[in-house]
Amino acid sequence: MLHVLRDGTYRRLFTAQVVALTGTGLATVALALLAYDLAGGAAGTVLGTALTIKMAAYVGISPVIGAVAGRLPRRAFLVAMDLVRAGAALSLPFVDAVWQVYLLILVLQSASAAFTPLYQAALPDVLPRERDYTRALALSRLAYDLESLLSPVMAGALLALTSYQGLFVGTAAGFCASAVLVLASALPKAAAPAGSAPWRAATRGARILLSTPRLRALLALEAAVAAATAIVLVDTVVIVRDVLGRGESAVAAALAFYGAGSMLAALSVSRFVERRGDRAAMLAAAFLVAPVLAATAAATAAPPAVLWPAVLVAWALLGAVTSLILTPAPRLLRRSCAAGDRTALFAARFSLSHAWFLLTYPAAGWAVPLFGLAPALAAFSVLTLAAAVAALLCWPAGDPRSLPHAHADLPPGHPHLRGAQGGTAGSGRRHEHEYLIDDLHPRWPRSAGHAQPGR
Repeated sequence: MLHVLRDGTYRRLFTAQVVALTGTGLATVALALLAYDLAGGAAGTVLGTALTIKMAAYVGISPVIGAVAGRLPRRAFLVAMDLVRAGAALSLPFVDAVWQVYLLILVLQSASAAFTPLYQAALPDVLPRERDYTRALALSRLAYDLESLLSPVMAGALLALTSYQGLFVGTAAGFCASAVLVLASALPKAAAPAGSAPWRAATRGARILLSTPRLRALLALEAAVAAATAIVLVDTVVIVRDVLGRGESAVAAALAFYGAGSMLAALSVSRFVERRGDRAAMLAAAFLVAPVLAATAAATAAPPAVLWPAVLVAWALLGAVTSLILTPAPRLLRRSCAAGDRTALFAARFSLSHAWFLLTYPAAGWAVPLFGLAPALAAFSVLTLAAAVAALLCWPAGDPRSLPHAHADLPPGHPHLRGAQGGTAGSGRRHEHEYLIDDLHPRWPRSAGHAQPGR
C-alpha cells in the first residue's frame, strides 16, 4: 500500500489530506466546547444544527461549485479553498453569538464541499494506473480512520497546554499546511469539461450518476452505509450509557472498535477488490450490514455482560463492511465517466451520498426514544437489507465496459459512427465501444441488444 507514496505528487497530496484531517478533528472537539460556552445545556442543539448545516452544504453546494471548479485551475482553486477554511477556523474563537457559529460553519463546510470532490477527481490523473489508484484509496480510508481515533487524543493533550480556542488555531494551521503542500504539487492539467449551459453543468454529474446502473447501485449501497454509520455515531452513547450503564470511556471504546474495524478492512481492501472485483466485494459487504444490526437488536434482550462484547464485535464488523463499500467507490466513478466529466461526477456523488445522512441522522436520533432500541435496530436492519437488494438489482452481473448499441438520430456520416454497421430502418447504425453517459449517449441501453434512444 505504501508503494504509492513513492510518487512525489501523490505523497504531497496525501500529506496535505492528513494534516487537513487532523485540523478538522481538532475543530470537532473545539466546536463542542465553544457550543457549551455559548449555549450551556443547549449545546447539543447547537451542534446538531451545525451538523445539519454541514450536510446541507455538502448536498446543495458541492454540485454547483463542482460545475464551476471544473473550469478553473485545479491547484489554485484547491489552495483558495484551504485558505477560506483556515480563515473561517481562525474566526471561530472570536464569536460571541450562536448565529455567528452557524455562519462560519456554513463558510467552512462550503469550502470543504468544493475542495473534497476536486481533490478526489485529481487523484486518478496523478495515479493513472488502476492498481496504484486502488492502493491510494485504501490509504486515504486509513487516514480517515486514524484521524477519528487520534484527533481526540491529540486534542486532549493540547487542552492540557492551551484553551479550546487554541485548537482552532491548530485547525487553521492544518489547512494552511495543506495549502502549502498542494501549492508544491505538480498537478496534471484537468481534461476540459464538456461545454454546456451552467444549469446543465451543475446537474451533469447527477445525470451521469443516475443514468449509469453501477452508479445507481453505488447510491443504494451508500444508503446502507449512511444507516449503519448513523446508528453507530448517534446511538452508541445511548446504548453504552443508558442501556449498559457504562461510563464515558466505554463510549470512546465502542467508537474505537468501529474505527479499528474500518482500519483493518482498509488494509486488506486492495487485495480483496483485485481478487473478487468491485461488484462482488461491495455487494457482499452490503449484505452483511443487515444481519449485524439484526443480531445486535436480538442481543439487547441479553444481560449487559453479553450485550457489551456483542456491541463491540458488531461495531467492528460495521466499520469493516462500510469501509469495504466506501473505499472502492471512487474506482466506479473513474470507470464511469470521461475525464472531462470527472469533477462534476465526483461532486454529484459527494452531494447525493451525504443526502442520505440528512435522513438517517435524525431517524437514528428519534427512533430509539420513540420505539425503543431493539425495534430501531431492527428497522435499520430492514432498511439496509432493502438498500443491498436494490444495489444488487441495479448492478448487472458482469457489468461489461463495452456495450453494443445503435444511434437512430445520428446521420450516417457522423464521425462517431465511423466503422458502424448499418441497421434496419429507424434503428440506427450499430457499433460497440466503452459506454459512458455523455452528450452522444444520454441514456443507458436497455440491454446490449437494444438501440440507444435519443441521440
